[in-house]
Amino acid sequence: MNTLLSFIVVLGLLIFVHELGHFIFAKLFGVRVLKFSLGFGPKVFGRTIGETEYVVSAFPLGGFVKMFGENPDEQDVSAEDRRVSFAHKATWQRFLIVLAGPVFNLLFAVVLFFLVFFFLGIPSAGEGTRIGTVSPGSPAAEAGMSPGDLILRIGDRETMVWQDVLDGVKNSGGQPITVVVQRGEEKVSLTVRPAMDVVKNVFGEEVEQRYMIGIKKADEMIWEESTLLSSIDSALQQTWMYISLTAIGFVKIVQQVVPASEIGGPILIAQIAGEQMKAGWVNLIYFMGLLSVNLGLLNLLPIPVLDGGHLAFLSLEAVRRKPIGLRAQIVAQQIGIGLLGTLMVFVFYNDIVRLFK
Repeated sequence: MNTLLSFIVVLGLLIFVHELGHFIFAKLFGVRVLKFSLGFGPKVFGRTIGETEYVVSAFPLGGFVKMFGENPDEQDVSAEDRRVSFAHKATWQRFLIVLAGPVFNLLFAVVLFFLVFFFLGIPSAGEGTRIGTVSPGSPAAEAGMSPGDLILRIGDRETMVWQDVLDGVKNSGGQPITVVVQRGEEKVSLTVRPAMDVVKNVFGEEVEQRYMIGIKKADEMIWEESTLLSSIDSALQQTWMYISLTAIGFVKIVQQVVPASEIGGPILIAQIAGEQMKAGWVNLIYFMGLLSVNLGLLNLLPIPVLDGGHLAFLSLEAVRRKPIGLRAQIVAQQIGIGLLGTLMVFVFYNDIVRLFK
């Protein structure tokens, strides 16, 4: 129940924000919006206000804003209806209406992080030297080091911050080093022989080789007091970091650095959302921010059916000074639907295999 509730809250809110971007800019440029739908398929409930029908549909894996004049059979309209027709708006106006959905997702991530930083403070990992985990079979484990140990000294040098620990191990040259740790009320001196190992980045790529002993720093989160400006700045930085990681992630998938089996769909999103909800609202908000960035960037990919495909057509229209042929658009849409359908089947397959594992 917790997983289902988290999934509905997270995905429903992100879809609403995305479609709200299209809706607001359509209204701003005087386009008649016929329907604002959260979800696809049969209508569960809805209400018509003014010229727009607002509905919640049965399948919550997306949404849409239906505008007058966006379908080919609605483009031959009377002179009076041209004022409110999407197809008869300037190219730049249609471009902004389409772009607004992904942009609202990116801005929503900024808003989420701002709220966390402004009301709770800006998180810092801290500079302590306490051990969080010790890898089984590692030099540290063989020497008797334990999670919770506070490293006080390596050799004849005091360790004030974690970087001192890294440097002390890295510069050992593989020779045995004496490590003094605080364990409860006593100080314990241990001898550790560092071993050469591979450092990998978040995508599993080898970055460098250096001497290590198999320990990781304890997560000691510190919330530092923030101001309005520092909260905005940190929120922008956090969002930009997620944008960069997501964009690089897309490239790594194409390069097959990240296996295709790692790609997840709605089931994986629901599982992670449930886990983050259990861990606390802050974790859930961070996950929502990351997912919002992913949704925004995914929709900017130049694939027909997605917003990015429409933006590509509008860009070509601006360069050619005339719309792309209707036949070409229909063929491209069919290809896009095929690609998107194949991707959905693939991610559902991954999710189901992951469940059984």
